[in-house]
Amino acid sequence: MDISALKSRRYDINKLVEAAQEANGTTQKDNNRDENLWKPTVDKAGNGYAVIRFLPSDQEVPWVRYWDHGFKGPTGKWYIEKSLTSLGEQDPLGEYNSKLWNSGNEEDREQVRKQKRRLHYVTNILVVSDPSASENEGKVFKYQFGKKIFDKIQDLMQPQFPGETPVDPFDLWNGADFQLKIRNVEGYRNYDRSEFKESTPLHDGDEVQLQAVVNQLHDINEYVDPANYKSYDELKSKLNEVLGETAPRTIKEEVALDNDTPPWDPAPQTAEAAGDEGDDDAMSFFQKLANAD
Repeated sequence: MDISALKSRRYDINKLVEAAQEANGTTQKDNNRDENLWKPTVDKAGNGYAVIRFLPSDQEVPWVRYWDHGFKGPTGKWYIEKSLTSLGEQDPLGEYNSKLWNSGNEEDREQVRKQKRRLHYVTNILVVSDPSASENEGKVFKYQFGKKIFDKIQDLMQPQFPGETPVDPFDLWNGADFQLKIRNVEGYRNYDRSEFKESTPLHDGDEVQLQAVVNQLHDINEYVDPANYKSYDELKSKLNEVLGETAPRTIKEEVALDNDTPPWDPAPQTAEAAGDEGDDDAMSFFQKLANAD
């Protein structure tokens, strides 16, 4: 991709805001071993710091979004899978969780909380400063993050207070560096103090250096490529294995048995039942637990 095309095209920030609002509203690769996936380093206390720059792409929006699940069932087996809801399709665990939630039973709802889906965004970044891993500085990586950081991106594009100018953080010329500040709060990573710096051109607008950055961009569409997702039946089989043979039928199976039952629409799940948390390293944590068993 040539930066001249980016300079002339730029993102329409209104379209980015619209896409961000939509994202907030509604090869099965082992990402833990992906050398192109950057993860911030934290110290023994769980604190960390880095400066990154979000980068554009040649697609409609410069990020992709997907959901996954990670939990240990009563059988002692783990369920760590991407959710088909990422592709706008029915997902057996999503259906099962909705049935449990709608039962009104608090024990069922507690089970939903334990096995709810988790929200992830992926985009390209330039690592500007990484004090704990200086070898990453100046390189382009894929970066996976959650809702809290995405909200900060959206707030920059759509400021809430008078006098604040909308900024496209993905723009090479008018974007802004992002200070990632990680704290350990009650045993969990907290990103509340992370913030954008003033808007400045990347590499002072030097087009040779900018082109070098653009040449390093990675393909992020693998996270929403149907080829990298298991089928509904495969996921249902895995779910039964993890939950045990007594796992209830999903809505899809009940529809097959009762033609009078209305087709299931996965979209109107409650936010709490869907479990759209923004823990960017949750699946890494679950994978480590599963590997330790």
